Order: sequence, then C-alpha cells, then structure tokens
Amino acid sequence: MSRPGHVAAGPYAPPVPARALTAVSADGTRLHVEVHGPDDAPAVVLSHGWTCSTAFWAAQIRDLAADHRVVAYDQRGHGRTPASPACTTDALADDLEAVLAATLAPGEKAVIAGHSMGGMTILAAAARPGFREHAAAVLLCSTGSSRLVAESTVVPLRPGPLRTGLTRRILGSRAPLGPVTPVARRILRYGTMGPGAAPHMVEACARIVHGCPTRVRHAWSKVLDTLELDHNIGELRVPTAVVVGTADRLTPPVHARSLIAALPVCVGGTELTGVGHMTPVEAPEVVTARIRELVTGYGARTTGSTDVTIKEGA
Repeated sequence: MSRPGHVAAGPYAPPVPARALTAVSADGTRLHVEVHGPDDAPAVVLSHGWTCSTAFWAAQIRDLAADHRVVAYDQRGHGRTPASPACTTDALADDLEAVLAATLAPGEKAVIAGHSMGGMTILAAAARPGFREHAAAVLLCSTGSSRLVAESTVVPLRPGPLRTGLTRRILGSRAPLGPVTPVARRILRYGTMGPGAAPHMVEACARIVHGCPTRVRHAWSKVLDTLELDHNIGELRVPTAVVVGTADRLTPPVHARSLIAALPVCVGGTELTGVGHMTPVEAPEVVTARIRELVTGYGARTTGSTDVTIKEGA
C-alpha cells in the first residue's frame, strides 16, 4: 500500500521507515507498523490519537530515529490499518499488545508514548501482561481517562447539559470533513490547536485529520464519548510523564492534573502555555525531549527489574 500523501515535504512529511510490517491483533485485525532507526538502539513505541496516523509523529520519528529504534503504528481504521467492527478500548489494548509482541524481543523494554486516544490506549493496556512485559516508562500527551465530552471546552459555554450535548453532536458528527480549505483550517485550528500554531503545523494536522474516513471518525467518537478508564490509572505502574497544552479544548489541563494526582509513579507534569491539543505537532521539541528523558532515565530497565511503586513528585 502506498504512503499517504499528508504532507509531501518539510518537517512534518512522514519519514520513510527502515522497514514496515503487519502485526495481527487478537481479533485478526492487521495493523500497519513502521520501524525507524537502528535495530540495536533503545526502543520507543508511539501510539497516535483519534483521526490521526503514523504521520502525526513525523517530527518525533525524524529526531529520535537517529539514535533510537522507533516503532509507530496506525490504530485500527486509521492510516493504513483497515477498519474493524470492534471499536472498544479493549480492542485498542489488544492492538498495542500485538504491536509490542511483533516488534520487541521477549522481555525487551521500550518507552511508550501516546497522544490523546493513543494515551487512552496505554491506559486501557496498563494491566495487560504484554504491556507490563515491555513498558519501561510512559509519556501521556493530551490524554484524559473519562468525562471527555463533559470537560471539553470546544463549545464556549458554561459547563452543563447544554454544552455537553452540543459538544457530543459536534464531535460525533457523521458529516464528511471534505477537502482542506481555508475555512477547514480555521475550524481545525480553533478546535484542536493553540492560537499561535504556525500555518505549516495547521496544514499538517488538517491533512492528517481530513484523511481519516468519516465512518471511522464517527465510530471512535462514540467510544471516546463513553470513555471510562479511571480505574486503570492505578495499574500504570511504570514511571509516567504527562504533557498537556493550556489551550487544549479537547482534553483540557483538568485531565492532566487528575492523571498526575492519581498515577502511582508520576515523574513529571508539563503544561505548555498557549499550546492546544496537538502537542507532538505544536511543541515537537518538548515532546521529543520528554521521550528522550524517559529513555535515559528508565529505558534500560530489564525484565527482572522490580516495578517502582513509590509515588514520586510531579
């Protein structure tokens, strides 16, 4: 299958992988997986969010692949992974376990980073044996564990049933997004990015999001609407850092603060002033630096290491 033409050139053009492979999930879904960088380098696994694809991590892949083995995959229905009737958080966890098993040696550890639904994928997999076998540390970007629609500030009204209902209708719309136009860019910037996002960042995100099939966008919006993963936060027993933008309307900082308070081993919380929901694109250097810090601090742990259970300060 050919590479998607989200962005043809520049820092957000998807890098060509060293190799591509297919990981087969528990229900038979065939996941598109890319591996970048040297095979003998420390491993990093990247899990993208709703309506995105491996292209969303282009900046991180381009930087990290110089001295890391970077694994990125398309969530089911996104990018080059076919859609599946199974749209659940359990399916997301199955998929992540399948990717880890297909790309890492038994007992090999990796830093796992997730953005938005990709972070929720990590939370859903937190108690899974396959996840625990391979996770050395985690980065959660722009992630919430519950009440996503109720806490969203996409609709500029006071919190309450009216705002929640309108937000549900907007995020769960079945309407096709159509071509990337100036109006489409303005709408996407308002809903998902900070006011200072550079035009090339908006363009990259618009092309990625508009490339997601309408039926896939709608199906996963229903999952996010009813998301309830609060009980999984305590299962995430590896060192975990959290990043959020202060201008994030989809997963406002209240979610990040709740995660930081509840995580068993939080090793840092970062709020990026003026940045919106698309943190890996809007603040690529910061997100990449956090991943590098986690690799340096925790990425060399072996299977025999004891999980850290003492809560550290954020």
